[in-house]
Amino acid sequence: MVLGTSSGAGKSLMTAALCRVLKRRGETPLPFKGQNMSLNAWVDQAGGEMAYSQALQSWAAGLEPQVAMNPVLLKPRGDSTSEVIHLGRSVGTARAEHYYRDWFRPGWAAIRGGLADLQERYPGGRLVLEGAGSPVEVNLQPRDLTNLRLAQYLRARCLLVADIERGGVFAQLVGTLALLRPVERPLIGGILINRFRGRRELFDEGRTWLERHTGVPVLGVMPWLEELFPPEDSLDLLERRGRKQGAELTIAVLRLPSMSNFSDLDPLEAEPTVQLQWIRPGESLGRPDAVILPGSKQTRRDLAALQSGGLDEQLRAYGQAGGHVFGLCGGLQMLGEWLRDPQGLEGGLGDGDDSDAPLAAGENSGQGDGADQQSRGLGLLPLDTCYGGSKTLRQGRSQALWPRGSSLELEGFELHHGVSQVLEGDGSGSGAGEDGSIKPLCSQEGLGWWQPCGEQGGLVAGTYLHGVFENGPWRRRWLNQLRQRRGLTPLSEHQPHHARQRDALLERLADAFEQHVDLEPLLAG
Repeated sequence: MVLGTSSGAGKSLMTAALCRVLKRRGETPLPFKGQNMSLNAWVDQAGGEMAYSQALQSWAAGLEPQVAMNPVLLKPRGDSTSEVIHLGRSVGTARAEHYYRDWFRPGWAAIRGGLADLQERYPGGRLVLEGAGSPVEVNLQPRDLTNLRLAQYLRARCLLVADIERGGVFAQLVGTLALLRPVERPLIGGILINRFRGRRELFDEGRTWLERHTGVPVLGVMPWLEELFPPEDSLDLLERRGRKQGAELTIAVLRLPSMSNFSDLDPLEAEPTVQLQWIRPGESLGRPDAVILPGSKQTRRDLAALQSGGLDEQLRAYGQAGGHVFGLCGGLQMLGEWLRDPQGLEGGLGDGDDSDAPLAAGENSGQGDGADQQSRGLGLLPLDTCYGGSKTLRQGRSQALWPRGSSLELEGFELHHGVSQVLEGDGSGSGAGEDGSIKPLCSQEGLGWWQPCGEQGGLVAGTYLHGVFENGPWRRRWLNQLRQRRGLTPLSEHQPHHARQRDALLERLADAFEQHVDLEPLLAG
């Protein structure tokens, strides 16, 4: 098990590295995080929802992601409540103060079910567990679902990771070990210092001090990795502030308060000629080469935040002046004329739901109807979105019909409430273009649309397909459309799926892990 002295210590990537190293040694590593809180999700082949970080670890292990690897997923709603997902399916909402009262037993049952499923499918596999946050939050320890309770249950040997970049690494480690109960202390088999800058021999004295004062061996000192890796959480994403050498295009991404599935932007982050610029509500949009509205867990609330900060007017003016706007999932819905939410599935505009009782799968906690349950969209596409029923959760493929001349195959997954339909008539919202009609983005009906905007060559498009930018040839064709407007040389469209680049990053991560970490004390016995 990989534990951390705090959130963001690097547990997710260290677990991924460990999975790849074990795979290299001929083992079958089985990544597992009992409970994860994240808005960055993945949909497995069976249509179940899980955290993206466990999908990444699964790819590192050479396995297909499956919800058993993350049996409990909490998706924050921004009002002290979270959607609760057990083994891939939504089972209700919970308030923070009552979560362990109402959800501890069902959560533990889901965790045991996920473990049983994995061990049945891979009887010779080795579980590689990831903890959550700190394992010694004393107010939560009695009801901890995913740290030392799980380690004790499985008799796991634990690696404790501390982030030296944050400072105070000695206090992090000594304090964490001091707060362990006597029955838990023997579980800690080693310490890993993460994100060390400079010459490692400069830490030799600190390493000796730690081993002498804690009695726990320091198994490795991982260097600061300059490679761009998929983010573990939104904090890591927002810390990417550096400018790229040689960036030729600037793409603005609206930093929504409840932004979800930000891993959709990883392939663009990895493009050497693209600089992403994060714009918060209330900030100036400027004149980027394109604007992306990402997914959202609370679509109507995030839309209201854009409107209250004036970004809605800036987006309309940007499109009319020839800009390109692209919406992903919830971002696509915001681009339309209306968002109707009679059941409160996508976040009402009031104080939120106060219910904390478990709900049946697919049930919702919203109440009320009428004007409070609908929002006027940005008006850049003639779409009407109505939320209702259960989530759409599925992987899929479709042939791209846009950019023009495109006949490329797209693959990805859908994860959304609501169905969007093109409004009848000419759809003459503020985004209606000179040549009129809205057009499908791909061959699958209802998966995406595009439309000219204004008289200056503006364009608005969007899709429900998460992972659309992972499709290398299509991504490059979309970028080349932007480059052509700037008079830049086209990029090669002979690009593999982003999964290949991601795998190369995992290989380099595993190389560094093997070089700097001695795993033998943990793997023996």
